[in-house]
Amino acid sequence: MTNPDTASHPQDFDTPNQERVIRVHHSDLPIHCPMPGASLWDSHPRVYIPVEENGGRAQCIYCGAIYELVEDEE
Repeated sequence: MTNPDTASHPQDFDTPNQERVIRVHHSDLPIHCPMPGASLWDSHPRVYIPVEENGGRAQCIYCGAIYELVEDEE
């Protein structure tokens, strides 16, 4: 059965873990996974990713997505 929350507008949702490394900026903090716009059918409980505490790189314990902190452009 198709998920009624995503079936009518699938273009509005990203493919979960389409990119294994997700680059984020300081202005995006705090980071949580899944990110806004992730497909509802593949969601997991929201967890905050302590990317700033782990040398600028951290992994989601549920889906394995890697978040990498990059410098904000000036």
